[in-house]
Amino acid sequence: MLTSLPNLLTVSRILVIPVLLVLVYLDTPLCRWLTLFGYSAACVTDYLDGYLARHMKQMSALGKFLDPIADKLLVASLIVMLVQTRQIEGLVVVPAIIILCREILVSGLREYLAEIKVSVPVSTLAKWKTAIQMLALGFLIVGEAGPDILPTREIGEWGIWIAALLTLVTGYDYLARGLRHMTDSTPAE
Repeated sequence: MLTSLPNLLTVSRILVIPVLLVLVYLDTPLCRWLTLFGYSAACVTDYLDGYLARHMKQMSALGKFLDPIADKLLVASLIVMLVQTRQIEGLVVVPAIIILCREILVSGLREYLAEIKVSVPVSTLAKWKTAIQMLALGFLIVGEAGPDILPTREIGEWGIWIAALLTLVTGYDYLARGLRHMTDSTPAE
């Protein structure tokens, strides 16, 4: 049901994306900090919606469908906008592309496996990847507007490289598990 609290949190994560993109585009120090605040709130809802759904016994098909979509839309749109505004530039575009490609790969893989009724649970390493990726994007959002004593942009750039490395490992893991089901000699019904 769309009106359950977990689903409302998930939908709020989708609805905040255009606001965040406008703030990134405006690219003032205040807008960067407002973007970080909104992005941080969205990241918290990513944890809360699943926790509340399980705790309140309000897990739904709609929530299972929307949650990964909200995550991917948030990450992909922010990465694209950060590249467009040159907050991600040069070689740092490479890990950004790796992250985007993995998101597309895993989405397609999950869709295929769902059709044959195979579930691929999120690994612990994938959860670490997500946490590092969230932190890295937060540092990149703030960028040069961060405090002088903290190299925020460099921290974000190192973080996105680490997240991309973990992305390759977890993407390979998901692909290997998925390929086992795709190459199974038994035809799918």
